[in-house]
Amino acid sequence: MSWLIVAGFLIFFLGMALSIALHEFGHLVPAKFFGVRVTQYMVGFGPTVWSRRRGETEYGLKWIPFGGYIRMIGPLPPRPDDGGKLRSMPTGPWQGLIESARQASLEEVGPGDEDRVLYRKPWWQRLIIFLGGPLMNFVLAFALFSVVFMGFGIEVTKPTVAKVSECVMTLAQETKGQKCDSSFKPTPAAQAGLRTNDTIVSFGGTPVRTWEDATRLIRAHGAGPVAIGIHRDGKPMTLTTTLIAQDRPSAADPRKMDKNVGFLGVTPVIVVEKQGPGYAVGAMWNMTVRTAQALAQFPQKIVGVYQAAFGGAERAIDSPQSVVGAGRIGGEIAASKLPLEGKIALFLQLLGGMNLAVGMFNLVPLLPLDGGQIAGALWEGLKRGYARVRRRAMPGHVDIAKALPLTYGVVAVLFVVFGLLIYADIVNPIRLTG
Repeated sequence: MSWLIVAGFLIFFLGMALSIALHEFGHLVPAKFFGVRVTQYMVGFGPTVWSRRRGETEYGLKWIPFGGYIRMIGPLPPRPDDGGKLRSMPTGPWQGLIESARQASLEEVGPGDEDRVLYRKPWWQRLIIFLGGPLMNFVLAFALFSVVFMGFGIEVTKPTVAKVSECVMTLAQETKGQKCDSSFKPTPAAQAGLRTNDTIVSFGGTPVRTWEDATRLIRAHGAGPVAIGIHRDGKPMTLTTTLIAQDRPSAADPRKMDKNVGFLGVTPVIVVEKQGPGYAVGAMWNMTVRTAQALAQFPQKIVGVYQAAFGGAERAIDSPQSVVGAGRIGGEIAASKLPLEGKIALFLQLLGGMNLAVGMFNLVPLLPLDGGQIAGALWEGLKRGYARVRRRAMPGHVDIAKALPLTYGVVAVLFVVFGLLIYADIVNPIRLTG
């Protein structure tokens, strides 16, 4: 089985490498379309493994497969009133660092490139260039999840009885596998005479179309008598029983408990059904919202990762993880006993989730992330729009070079955070099997 784990790990990394390549392609196409000179298109960081020059751009692969980049000339404008030329270096460590970066940026600009530098492009063109990468991740995520939802299908619970619980137990007794005996009371479902393959069509006079409808009505009813409409062998029937109240895991979040809700005592049939485009769109929107919420809680969750890595705390199943941790899950999927179709569907969902997270993370408005450049372009657009409305002189380009000290700080923090995630994914990883 070890070779399957390695194979799953490698397959996931190949999928992520392709995702990174397409992310950078999302930047490359609009950059070239708007006439920006692109000198490099690279997947990975560190020493170059392979490269080939086509036209003015070098395309290549690097050894460290944790990202990628395209190199566009002239990302930083010259100092105001320099006329495009550099003057003597100002004093001060941060100012010196900023001017060194400006000089390195302008050194790539050759004769005839004056109108091909990034900083001189209109703000809306820069916005499209830097939105291209995250949008590609979102498109990939939607495509991958759509293949799963519409091509493979998803598990759907039906309002049809798969099993009737014989006796009433507490959740702790159920977890321990307690057996029913004469000391236990029969469940309301057993008292009513419900059987396997009975389909619930109404509850307390309210029509039931889905298992979610049945669950909501049962729990909201609480303890007391109720009539249950069913179809048995194609024939309609009405059964009566008396529900009891119990504390049950929440349907919305199984980690939480709903107090004193109605309990019937049946398990639904679960089938795999292919979904339509409407479901894919709705599910993608819900996942995007949840990803944004998770990103907002990222600092809090990193504390939990630290405690799991160094304090022996239990690793939360929804805690952040690195590509190393996701690769380990890919290995678990490959080595699992699922049928091939199930493995492929889980792989696609894993890659889709990673693309969704990468796309959302890149929209954070901080350099060196794409969101920092997007914020700079939007700010310039707002300033120029305001000046146009007030009939004032057009302001200059937004000088993102001034944010370089903050950028280096963000880079340092990201290195520490990603290092922590990789370490935690090695010593205390998230596992599909718990």
